[in-house]
Amino acid sequence: MIELRKKENCAFDMIALGEVMLRLDPGDTRIRTTRSFRAWEGGGEYNVARGLRRCFGFKTAVVTAFADNDVGRLIEDFILQGGVDTSFIKWVPYDGIGRSVRNGLNFTERGYGIRGANGVSDRGNTAVSQLKPGDIDWDYIFGTLGVRWLHTGGIFAALSESTAEVVIEAVKAAKKYGTIVSYDLNYRPSLWKTIGGKEKAQEVNKAIAPYVDVMIGNEEDFTACLGFEIEGNDENLKELNIDGYKKMLAEVTKVYPNFKVIATTLRTVRSASINDWSAMVYSEGEVFKGMELPALEIYDRVGGGDSFASGLIYGLMTYDDAKIAVNYGIAHGALAMTTPGDTSTAVLKEVENIVKGGSARVNR
Repeated sequence: MIELRKKENCAFDMIALGEVMLRLDPGDTRIRTTRSFRAWEGGGEYNVARGLRRCFGFKTAVVTAFADNDVGRLIEDFILQGGVDTSFIKWVPYDGIGRSVRNGLNFTERGYGIRGANGVSDRGNTAVSQLKPGDIDWDYIFGTLGVRWLHTGGIFAALSESTAEVVIEAVKAAKKYGTIVSYDLNYRPSLWKTIGGKEKAQEVNKAIAPYVDVMIGNEEDFTACLGFEIEGNDENLKELNIDGYKKMLAEVTKVYPNFKVIATTLRTVRSASINDWSAMVYSEGEVFKGMELPALEIYDRVGGGDSFASGLIYGLMTYDDAKIAVNYGIAHGALAMTTPGDTSTAVLKEVENIVKGGSARVNR
């Protein structure tokens, strides 16, 4: 199904291309009233690389850029603690003010009960948003060093006109050298609204999609980013119309026969603290629904989808079986949402316990 480059011929199992921000977390209080924050790192694409490194033991790296100041070095230190290689970080001289370049901040508070999670990003004019084609030597990364898997996504592609161009440059180079490409559509209305909205999102994502092997996204993502509608679905429905989704996939794969796997998380939000959690995956002409975790108790939902992606990728790279891989994604995503921060603190043994139907009994 997925033809991976040989491990012995590659320096890295996987690299991620995207922005990494400093997350400032008020804990159990609110952004607007707190007097202290706990610092983390996080980014939609990077979180996947970190999960694959820390939980699943793969050798990963991140391609990103920072303003060279103490905030950038703090984020780098977090990345180093996560075991992700930092060789491909582009450091940009800082002007002392942030007028020309800066590092991104992400203020995120956890929801509880009827109060949903809330995020306030401060990411304008960041170093990584100014990356442009030619800044990264992809022939060296994919050709000389060798990489088995590239992951990137719609968050990075939405940061600027040039980042969308960088994504296209990267995925083309990856395909040139036989590297598998995964892409998380990750539609964020706030990122696209001032640069053309859904129309621009579709223009960009339709240009990237022909180079993608594994496409990840929920039902809103496929509609907003690629223009496919799910028959019988509307914004008031609390659950995805599965039959309509399957019909949509038939149309998607006609347009993009290069998609070897399509994965979609399924989340019903009963409250900010209780979600039903599952996922399904398309592969080889069939749709498989993974295990269901009803009434999952949520501690911090941010990053759950990214941890799903890293579990899915692990399963595909290890077993080459989408039916197995989707359950690794579900389990890893669920575990990530039981701890604070964007990134997973799970270990493989915990993930496999959930995949095998294990309980949450005390481990002594």
